Amino acid sequence: MGTSEKVLAGFVKGLPRDSYIISDKFTPQCADGSSPTAMKDMIEMQLGLMELDRFDIYWIHNVWDAPKWTEELAKYFEGKDNAPMIGVSNHDLAEIKQAAEILKAHGLKLSAVQNHYSLINRSSEDSGILDYCKENGITFFSYMVLEQGAFSGKYDTAHPMPAGSARAESYNPILDKLEVLNKAFGKIADKYGVGIAQIPVAWAVAKGTLPIIGVTKVSHVEDAVRAANISLTADEVKELESVADGLGLNVIRFWEKEMK
Repeated sequence: MGTSEKVLAGFVKGLPRDSYIISDKFTPQCADGSSPTAMKDMIEMQLGLMELDRFDIYWIHNVWDAPKWTEELAKYFEGKDNAPMIGVSNHDLAEIKQAAEILKAHGLKLSAVQNHYSLINRSSEDSGILDYCKENGITFFSYMVLEQGAFSGKYDTAHPMPAGSARAESYNPILDKLEVLNKAFGKIADKYGVGIAQIPVAWAVAKGTLPIIGVTKVSHVEDAVRAANISLTADEVKELESVADGLGLNVIRFWEKEMK
């Protein structure tokens, strides 16, 4: 309800505007669908909370009535000098192409796609989304590359995720299989002198994506920097994917779909 924007506003206050990149999103379920100014109201409310005059990246968060909202977003930014990168999240290939056409009709470009992508959820790759993004100069932002900590090396069958959470329900039953993958991460991590969690991130970078890393501690930022400085070999990428594919896991969550 605006808390994230307010916290970030305090964090960047006083910093040079060109020293950071701000990304925000339009979530259809949070908008008044009956209002003709719903898009404008959301964007300007968010900018007000952030005490900014522009965003660097702005997203249509999911596919719920997405063509309508993409059209509204395009109308809002059409002809504006300070239009941000425009992206869509949790869209499949056909939906991405549709969004690109809507934006193009208003003189704008689809510049970003954000989907769940990890070693145990590569449907955005298998469906051709990654290739489409590369061919059209679209940045693919991969989220949940660490599968909410399941790839951190912190959890195993002897140390499951705390009960009662959605992630525990998803990952605790398959921790025995995830141990196999974490062992493969550990082998490569030892070679590069980093922690296990840096290897899945480095893999996502090696695949040409920009991983979104959740951070709550300074050490998480430092870990992300280390991961960005790792260049996995083609053989290492292939080895990790072979191990992951052999586990036969499906970790598509309740808010997602398998990309096609």
